[in-house]
Amino acid sequence: PAGQVVGVDFSEDRIEHARNRYQQDGLVFQQEDFFGDLTVLGQFDFVWARFVLEFHRSRAAELVANLSRLVKPGGVLCLVDLDYNCLSHDGLPERVNATIQDVVKGLEERADFDPYAGRRLYGHLFDLEYQEIRLDMSSHHLIYGELTEVERYNWERKVLVAARRSGCDFSLYGGDFKAFAEEFTTSFKNSRRFTYTPLICCCGKKR
Repeated sequence: PAGQVVGVDFSEDRIEHARNRYQQDGLVFQQEDFFGDLTVLGQFDFVWARFVLEFHRSRAAELVANLSRLVKPGGVLCLVDLDYNCLSHDGLPERVNATIQDVVKGLEERADFDPYAGRRLYGHLFDLEYQEIRLDMSSHHLIYGELTEVERYNWERKVLVAARRSGCDFSLYGGDFKAFAEEFTTSFKNSRRFTYTPLICCCGKKR
């Protein structure tokens, strides 16, 4: 009853949205730089970071070390992220799948994106000498058969917005982004398509 939960994000807009929608006693939202001095927030029994490391491929170890400073001795740090993010599909046309691979590669190089962040979580905690490390893997996406409207919207946003930002030249479509977008959208609606993304959760106790 006397505990407190602190939610942190680098985006001022998302923090403002959270405050307007979810604010209540014992729940605080704070805008912070994940690479800045987070110790101003205090120390915690449990620190949880979900879908953060995938956006900081080159500085992931630094970010985890910074989060670790928030964990009390004997407290738990829990990291959650995806593996093979956006990459595991069957039933899409070959050039659609190849272009998705190119898009993700471009995001790795241009936006510091890590589609394999999930597999690195154990290593982060191991290197910081966390104890009693436990892992769990489940499916974040498991899509087959008829596509729901939510899945359609999420994947069109995920792939098509990312594609524009990736620097991909869409060479398999003669440089025509709209042609790629149309073929992706059509083929992803096909019930023959199968897509999955593993979600990995890694928790450990601080010495």
